[in-house]
Amino acid sequence: MTTTLNKTLHFQDLGLKDYTEAFIYQEKLMQEIIALKLKNRNSPGENEELTPNYLLFVEHPHVYTLGKSGHDENMLVNSNKLAEINATFVKTNRGGDITYHGFGQLVGYPILDLDNFTSDIFLYLRNLEEVIIRVLAEYNLMGERSEGETGVWLDVGKPYARKICAMGVKTSKWVTMHGFALNVNTDLRYFEYIIPCGIKDKTVTSLQRELEREFSPEEIQELKEKIKKHFCEVFGATLG
Repeated sequence: MTTTLNKTLHFQDLGLKDYTEAFIYQEKLMQEIIALKLKNRNSPGENEELTPNYLLFVEHPHVYTLGKSGHDENMLVNSNKLAEINATFVKTNRGGDITYHGFGQLVGYPILDLDNFTSDIFLYLRNLEEVIIRVLAEYNLMGERSEGETGVWLDVGKPYARKICAMGVKTSKWVTMHGFALNVNTDLRYFEYIIPCGIKDKTVTSLQRELEREFSPEEIQELKEKIKKHFCEVFGATLG
């Protein structure tokens, strides 16, 4: 653990990027941070360098990703159907089950050294949820947590409870990768081909569906700024 904490976030908007390309980039940043932590541990004192933190925004083409604890049977269609709907299927190393990423969805990948914040995965996930809950409140939507189900939901405890933001993370040496996927203008029909997050009795929604309007590019940019603002507030971070 570093003796000096660095709570500066380097923000990058990657735009539209293939899932695997973004995965490789996340891993590169993660491994650089881990290498620096090991260097600091082996040479403590005056030569110690602060470990960086990153917040990446990205949008992916249609892709279904299955977490390491997921179940293949939650993918409901075969490769022929995937080709028909221009989607791919990737097994990945985050926690959680299957989810969908696609156009009109805002994906956030925090690559953080949690030793700069709090070395607690449970708290980290709750803080990620808190960021999205605060963002939704700015649109007069009451985001909630659902016990035992990571992510942010609407109308928890009601028959029409629905998830608006999925989350799944991986940590190594207290460095994080993966993150959250907030449905904005997302084509929700793509969720019909999976059992989202392995949860059979709840559905999914989007900001577009809840607010009954499509977000313009300018409004999506405003949304990104709101996420950055609340992320810094919740994590006590600053953008650098």
